Amino acid sequence: MKNQLPVTIVMIEDDEGHARLIEKNIRRAGVCNEIRHFSSGTDAVDHLFGPQRADEGPILVLLDLNLPDMSGTDILARIKADAHWKRAPVVVLTTTDDQREIQRCYDLGCNVYITKPVVYDTFAQAIRQLGLFLSVMQIPEAP
Repeated sequence: MKNQLPVTIVMIEDDEGHARLIEKNIRRAGVCNEIRHFSSGTDAVDHLFGPQRADEGPILVLLDLNLPDMSGTDILARIKADAHWKRAPVVVLTTTDDQREIQRCYDLGCNVYITKPVVYDTFAQAIRQLGLFLSVMQIPEAP
């Protein structure tokens, strides 16, 4: 059996205050995976789709939809259309509570949609479930 690489959390969030709060809540929920924070969609896309991605282990994406340089839904669509990343779980964390936008994200393949400001108990429960998910997640071998 191949050694399982730990899951890295890729957080795409332009608001530094929200990013710190999200990370604090993740840690409070007992999840200790590495968190890579990107404050722009461009930096995140460069990281996810750049030449180093072949060396990247499994990821979980925390995605804000309202980024200054590109739409989070475009990033979500690109992740889910990519052969390498399509199975990566994506959690949308955003201020948008429009039902059409929520449905669009689920249609594109997001796993969880949480609106900010985050109610801690709801967020902690989702993160704990993700922690359990991360601990049992099996990443398929590349073809």
